[in-house]
Amino acid sequence: MNSQKKQMGLNRRQVAWRIAQEISEGSYVNLGIGSPELVANYIPEDREIIFHSENGILGMGPAPRPGEENGNLINAGKKPVTLLEGGSYFHHTDSFAMIRGGHIDICVLGAYQVAQNGDLANWATLDTSKPPGVGGAMDLSVGAKKIFVMMDHLTKDNEPKLMKTCSYPETGFGVVKTVFTDLAVIDILDSKFIVREMVETLSFTQLQSKTGAPLTLSDNFKTLTPPNLD
Repeated sequence: MNSQKKQMGLNRRQVAWRIAQEISEGSYVNLGIGSPELVANYIPEDREIIFHSENGILGMGPAPRPGEENGNLINAGKKPVTLLEGGSYFHHTDSFAMIRGGHIDICVLGAYQVAQNGDLANWATLDTSKPPGVGGAMDLSVGAKKIFVMMDHLTKDNEPKLMKTCSYPETGFGVVKTVFTDLAVIDILDSKFIVREMVETLSFTQLQSKTGAPLTLSDNFKTLTPPNLD
């Protein structure tokens, strides 16, 4: 399955690149822990984006060079970061006041499942051997103005992650605007999955077979063609 996915779909860096192109000038953006953190690496150079971390940072820059890490300056994923000119760090409470106050334009989160009405499940599965970890996702899912989801189209067991309804505990209800997978860019509108872009290695019928809910092709559909980012 893994080799098949590499041949037909995008890698994580390419998905991150595609999300970065979607973020408009001047946006305040929170990136979830894990793969979403890659998005910061692919923001166009002429575009100013202000990155926020829920542990209390606004204005994060690129990762520091080896040997230049500051142990007191880390993001929510416990990774060392830098601070751009004009950036700041502050109390955790103030950070969540920004989130809950609606001051974050976009949040990019990973997910276990997304439902066709925009429900998000990303903090727990039904596997009791793995402890759940909600972090700030519940606050971000309702506090950010837009929620983008970055995830594989299928699970490791070849099961759909885009569903009619979520079978895992929901993080937020009706919150997801767009899903970016290794196979497609899919908007959620009127409780429908609208395919805006798709990799050229798949047909629409094949994409539908990998999705647990009906798909609709956008009137503005185009092929998803990222740069080579191996």
